[in-house]
Amino acid sequence: MSVLEIIIYILLAIGIFFIFAGVIGVIRMPDTFCRLQSSTNIATMGAMPIALACSIYGFGNNNTSLGVKALVMLVFLLISNPVAAHAMVRAAYKIKAELCE
Repeated sequence: MSVLEIIIYILLAIGIFFIFAGVIGVIRMPDTFCRLQSSTNIATMGAMPIALACSIYGFGNNNTSLGVKALVMLVFLLISNPVAAHAMVRAAYKIKAELCE
């Protein structure tokens, strides 16, 4: 097992951990705003390490198209996730979503 494979496995484990923790958060959180925070963590902190692992895998196996596509996806995740989360929370605030007691 090479060092590159270990790094890929670690990044995949980090991504899976954040996805699992986010799903637990969506299930257990009491109100809309907390659930939205958990769901955006799934999209950001779960998908980004997995995309980085895909990029490293692609460049490590001389498949530059996979590496570049994963990096482009990572950039779009960085840009679009905060904007989408803000739009969803603002919409929930405008319709006066109830808070937990």
